[in-house]
Amino acid sequence: MQSVYTMGRILAIDYGKKRTGIAVSDPLQIIANGLTTVPTAQLMAFLTDYMSKETVERVIVGLPKQMNNEVSENMTNITPFVNRFKKLFPSIPIAYVDERFTSVLAHRAMIDGGLKKKDRQNKALVDEISATIILQSYMENK
Repeated sequence: MQSVYTMGRILAIDYGKKRTGIAVSDPLQIIANGLTTVPTAQLMAFLTDYMSKETVERVIVGLPKQMNNEVSENMTNITPFVNRFKKLFPSIPIAYVDERFTSVLAHRAMIDGGLKKKDRQNKALVDEISATIILQSYMENK
């Protein structure tokens, strides 16, 4: 019997043309953890598989904005993804979180965490950490 207190995870996506970073909360929605980075071409297959195994309550997508507050060109890639996602998973709400400084914060976190320069150049790791920051930001503001 499922407990009344269990919640689904919150999944965050740092969508990129080539790679997409993914982070996920614990079931109690307290802690954000980096999950993985997947080639963007395989993102829907990954999400379909993940959601068949885990309860996901909502999805957070990084909103790419420029310094003048206008959305950046990557939004032209994100919108079709979000539309496909809504068709496949109509019951899962999607929210956007401003991702303007996540890459900078990800690099800062890597430096603060003592990662060597070679590891900090791992773009997949940067994407995963960025997704974690997006998720953390959402969780702190909700």
